[in-house]
Amino acid sequence: MKEVKIGHLYPKLLNIYGDGGNILALKKRLEWRGYNVVIDEINVGDENIYEHDIYFIGGGQDLQQIEVSKELQKHKDFFTNERDRGAVFLGICGGYQLFGHYYQPHNGEKLLGISLLDAYTIAGNKRFIGNVTVKTDLVEPNTLVGFENHSGLTYLSGETKPIGNIVVGNGNNGSDGSEGARYKNVFGTYLHGSFLPKNPHFTDYLLELAVGEKLEPLNDETEICAHNSLVNKAY
Repeated sequence: MKEVKIGHLYPKLLNIYGDGGNILALKKRLEWRGYNVVIDEINVGDENIYEHDIYFIGGGQDLQQIEVSKELQKHKDFFTNERDRGAVFLGICGGYQLFGHYYQPHNGEKLLGISLLDAYTIAGNKRFIGNVTVKTDLVEPNTLVGFENHSGLTYLSGETKPIGNIVVGNGNNGSDGSEGARYKNVFGTYLHGSFLPKNPHFTDYLLELAVGEKLEPLNDETEICAHNSLVNKAY
């Protein structure tokens, strides 16, 4: 069997709002197609991080982001090299922010990211909470759904582009209509929920990037029905 290695970054610190479900979605959708899946938890203090096909990092509060920010700096060059060789990254909320250049909270020092994305985040005065629908050109069906809960305002520049445009919700910053970010095979989004189980078509898009081949279709009638029930649904 072909083997796919998934690195789950700092799950003991950044893993809220059901973010762990994203790992399960990646694992099961690979196993259903006959792949052998190896999942490694990468935690604070781990020094020997080897190459993976996919890296996932979830969301968390500012206190946890501080610790993860410091830890990520130790491995910035490694993760940059992984990005440039084509590994797939997915960051949710707080993890997404740390894929950018920095996150500046209201109080306290700037938290440095690892600049996998040309983006930065500053703390806003309003908390964005609720269901989100995004229109995207990356997949078909061309909608993504999830649940946002953040006050960070994220801004993109350069070759980093949004995953899609907001139909319902606030997205990156509540003002420019964008949601998420993508550069090479690095993706970030504010969508919790869990994000990937709600969007099986996007899950397969990431997996095909990771394995480098077209995947055998699955019967996603139930999953797409659940997805469609959330499209354009406000909180």
